[in-house]
Amino acid sequence: MLLGVHKAMADAAAQPSIPRKCGPYISSVTSHSLNLMLRGVVLFLIGVFLALVLNLLQIQRNVTLFPPDVITSIFSSAWWVPLCCGTASAVIGLLYPCMDKHLGEPHKFKREWSSVMRCVAVFVGINHASAKVDFANNIQLSLTLAALSIGLWWTFDRSRSGFGLGIGIAFLATVVTQLLVYNGVYQYTSPDFLYVRSWLPCIFFAGGITMGNIGRQLAMYECKVTAEKSHED
Repeated sequence: MLLGVHKAMADAAAQPSIPRKCGPYISSVTSHSLNLMLRGVVLFLIGVFLALVLNLLQIQRNVTLFPPDVITSIFSSAWWVPLCCGTASAVIGLLYPCMDKHLGEPHKFKREWSSVMRCVAVFVGINHASAKVDFANNIQLSLTLAALSIGLWWTFDRSRSGFGLGIGIAFLATVVTQLLVYNGVYQYTSPDFLYVRSWLPCIFFAGGITMGNIGRQLAMYECKVTAEKSHED
């Protein structure tokens, strides 16, 4: 009996092993790249949709004015506006989980889709308030939107990286917008802060936090898939 066991073991050792199609490193890189591309596409589409809807509200309330040759419809903004917003949304949504991983501070606060959808609803409400609610002056409106934007971060994020990225995004986006307005691409009615409205950085801050939360939630699926593959291996 022992001779039979030794013979079977020797035969198994002598059989040539079937090479894998790709090593674990190549497989993980491929799956990560595909996941990154899919998340970028989803974030881009979400950004385009939000840009069309929210910018339409701004145009209807005469907050932003585009040249007269732009067609007035649901796609009434210039063609480059949704594309730029979609690209920015993809970059922001991918940057937030990447920054969390780089800093070694995984974001675990309210990680579920219901929380993300509430965050989107609050962001839409803040944008709606900037166009619909009438205040005595722009300073009161700006302070109110600033408080609402910080409240959005505190309710749905509470991370230092999220707050820092939100501030950086608000600053950079405001500077770019000021340059566009300065060059006559479009304009704001009643500008009170270097060609734009003083509450605009608050909108950009809230938008950065919102897209960051969506990006973090989408990144959870890659973590789950990676964990399952590691368990199988």
